[in-house]
Amino acid sequence: MPNFHELYNELQQAGSHFDILRRKYISNLYDIRKRNIICYYSGWLDKPMSQNTSVDDVDKNGLMTVMHKMDFNKGLDLILHTPGGNVAATESIVDYLHTKFGNDIVCFVPQMAMSAGTMIACSCREIYMGAHSSLGPIDPQIGGVAAHGIIEEFKTAQDDVKKNPNSIPLWQPIIAKYPPTILGECYKAIKWSTDIVKEWLNKNMLINNENKDNIIDGIIKELGDHSINLAHNRHLSAKKCKEIGLVIKDLEEDDALQDAVLSVHHIFMHTLRSTNAVKIIQNDRDISFIINQDDKAVYNSPMK
Repeated sequence: MPNFHELYNELQQAGSHFDILRRKYISNLYDIRKRNIICYYSGWLDKPMSQNTSVDDVDKNGLMTVMHKMDFNKGLDLILHTPGGNVAATESIVDYLHTKFGNDIVCFVPQMAMSAGTMIACSCREIYMGAHSSLGPIDPQIGGVAAHGIIEEFKTAQDDVKKNPNSIPLWQPIIAKYPPTILGECYKAIKWSTDIVKEWLNKNMLINNENKDNIIDGIIKELGDHSINLAHNRHLSAKKCKEIGLVIKDLEEDDALQDAVLSVHHIFMHTLRSTNAVKIIQNDRDISFIINQDDKAVYNSPMK
């Protein structure tokens, strides 16, 4: 299988036919796995200022498009590359996938599945990662700020004012920046995100583990506690994800599978870098749902 540079050369020779090469390499992966494949890709790394790169409710339309007439008894390989996004949309997407495929969903993370992307990965039976792959913390964000961080700041202010009332003028402008009810929203957001991940781990990935309650509590603490991870964009390696209790398979254990997955990943990254696409959802039957920078969705059918 070609590497990133070799794929670039092939793109030039093919006249930049990104669609053709995506179909080719997804087909190669299907020949190995013999399972339904959905590639769920965001272009946030190459287009950080673009809209619609995060997980949102529009993605449900894309999934419905590519899942139409699938043989759901064959299970699903979900190849995921996303910065995360809306928790409500994430919960709805996972519920939809489980409705169709039950517990037979395997997640592949060739590079990054962060935040809500990590939540999606945790809903699957197992996660394939390479030495280069990363998951991320699932601590929710409120207006771009960690909910845990807001709570910590309020607690620090409260403790400081109790010890030293003269510090009130220092804390007033800091606390005043937050809207009313923000603390309640933070607590609810944290509970929501952790509760659904607990439920998914319990019902799928760790369903047969006798010690699953303790393992799940440890996973949630490691993924959901801002005081442990320190930053929402922290990259958690395959080794770290194994250590905290997630069921991780090493891509490096199967050379043919690794080459096939990474070839798919590279061609999607080339597409997102070199075209107007900011998000692509595509299956193994040549059907895709593409969101461009102009906010227009494009549906592609199999070539005749």
